[in-house]
Amino acid sequence: MNETEHFTTDSTKPIHPDDGVLRLYSMRFCPYAHRVHLVLDAKNIPYHSIYINLQAKPDWFVKMSSTAKVPALELVKESGNPVLVESLVICDYLDEVYPEVPLYPTDPLKKAQDKILIQRFGLFIAAIYKLLLDDNPDLDLAELNAGLDIYENELKQRGDKFFGGASPGMLDYMIWPWCERFAALKHDDGTQVELDSQRFVTLLKWRDLMLQDKAVKSFYLDGETHAKYMSSRRAGNANYNMLYHAAKRARRE
Repeated sequence: MNETEHFTTDSTKPIHPDDGVLRLYSMRFCPYAHRVHLVLDAKNIPYHSIYINLQAKPDWFVKMSSTAKVPALELVKESGNPVLVESLVICDYLDEVYPEVPLYPTDPLKKAQDKILIQRFGLFIAAIYKLLLDDNPDLDLAELNAGLDIYENELKQRGDKFFGGASPGMLDYMIWPWCERFAALKHDDGTQVELDSQRFVTLLKWRDLMLQDKAVKSFYLDGETHAKYMSSRRAGNANYNMLYHAAKRARRE
């Protein structure tokens, strides 16, 4: 559980030591920022996490980020401390600059094909958001299932545990944040929505293996936690500090 409070409008910019360590501006429940945490953790790259309240952003964050969105990565070793934005741009940069744990295939064609699959995952992202953000969602999973069929067939064809082979690669990590959030979907009676175990045999095995991955475990939240956050967001008052307050209560008890 992350105990860090999110910085808000009148917050003073945190002061970090001049240690050359990357600074990641994030939001604990943002799936796009989640991508960058996964890549940093998979590559064992040290970094400072600075969490931003997206409904009341600090002025200093708006000034430093060209989009005023998370994720944003401050490159403190570079002249002028440039800030990168957009999850895919950041993750591609990290894979090139920190090649010790490569996440993309070395073959240019296979790398390009993985990038296409990352882009095509937008179909699933749109479908799951439609369900997670609707107060009374019609749990017709047709669009969501269609978005996953591509990846079920692709992984089955590759014949590996992960899209990256014997261990997770960039494609695995770029689609995982939304797969993790699938566990937040519930039926009207409160029971969890499950993937069709016959239709998605390969992906369900992949999901269980991903849950054992070190990088995934380091930033993992269960379906109930994601569901509580999404409920607060639907109510118009996203509870960014839910984990922070829970940790404070636990310390008092």
